Amino acid sequence: MNFDSILQIITLGSAVLMIVSILLQQRGATLGAGFGSSGELYTTRRGLDKNLFEVTIVLAVIFVLSILTGLLIPAFS
Repeated sequence: MNFDSILQIITLGSAVLMIVSILLQQRGATLGAGFGSSGELYTTRRGLDKNLFEVTIVLAVIFVLSILTGLLIPAFS
């Protein structure tokens, strides 16, 4: 297994996990927001919601870095 295939697995895995973590997050819109009322309420993230948010950020960083690494590595070879 060479470095290029490992990098592709990391990119694909982080993309799938990032999609799952985004879909698991709570939506900010309430039912009233769909019918025209503002429905704006400021809440802080706590517990599992905060952890899921932070994991999503880490997965996004891993995803972007793996893509940039895949683009830059052939330039140095």
